[in-house]
Amino acid sequence: MVLKVEDLDIYQMAEELADKVWDICIAWDYFIKDTIGKQLVRAADSISANLAEGHGRYHFKDRLNFCYYARGSLEETKTWLSKARRRKLIESEEIGQIEGTIDILPKKLNAYIGSIKRAQNEN
Repeated sequence: MVLKVEDLDIYQMAEELADKVWDICIAWDYFIKDTIGKQLVRAADSISANLAEGHGRYHFKDRLNFCYYARGSLEETKTWLSKARRRKLIESEEIGQIEGTIDILPKKLNAYIGSIKRAQNEN
């Protein structure tokens, strides 16, 4: 059984994504940071933050709700990344680094949600 949120693969991946997003956005000029950058960083940071908050909850329903918030934040992150890509703010190499995580993270998050539901049904 996982005792700390930091031990979860999904949490580690979300933190890694947030750090990559930060590294990209911190290099942008003020206007881009103020418009897209802040939104993108907040959305990416919110994924792991919601996972952590849900992990600290006692009731399964609360845990699931925060997982759903994390999933929403992941979708928001994908939207902001799509805008940044269309506006040519992210270089090809950076896109490649992020895409791998963006492809795997929703699947892992859904699996984590499924594991919480199974544990809930067992209790």
